[in-house]
Amino acid sequence: MAGNLPPVPSPLPTDPALARALRRLREERGLAQEALAFASGVSTGTIARIETGQSSPAWTTVRALARGMGVTLVELGAAVEA
Repeated sequence: MAGNLPPVPSPLPTDPALARALRRLREERGLAQEALAFASGVSTGTIARIETGQSSPAWTTVRALARGMGVTLVELGAAVEA
């Protein structure tokens, strides 16, 4: 019965500072979204949604993107806080 289904959880809130930092770091390294997708194993669609604030990435995705850009998580964190 449809009435007994649990409520659908709301999507995670997005982080505009993370979205801006990821895009800035990617562009500073001269990487197109397609190149970052190849280097990180994250789809271009996912990267685009994160960078536009439409999606909040999982921790494993953040780690993969940092690795794909050649930055440490500390550097990424500093970019988010800046």
